Amino acid sequence: MAAKNSFEASLQNLEESVEQLESGDLSLDQALKVFSSGVKQAESCRKSLRKVELQVEKLLQQDDGSLQSEPFDGE
Repeated sequence: MAAKNSFEASLQNLEESVEQLESGDLSLDQALKVFSSGVKQAESCRKSLRKVELQVEKLLQQDDGSLQSEPFDGE
């Protein structure tokens, strides 16, 4: 069960905002509102990713304070 403001929900909302803006079917006022919402969603995604990045760094941190490099396979 995902939280209402989860990364995935924010990313989905951002993608929908981009699609609406790219469609060209919005009035200038509507486009500005959608753009503003998209900026907020992008910031939310950025904050979520930064939080996870810090958690990963903490998990990989060695006893001497150095970070252990781990290959990322992307899957």
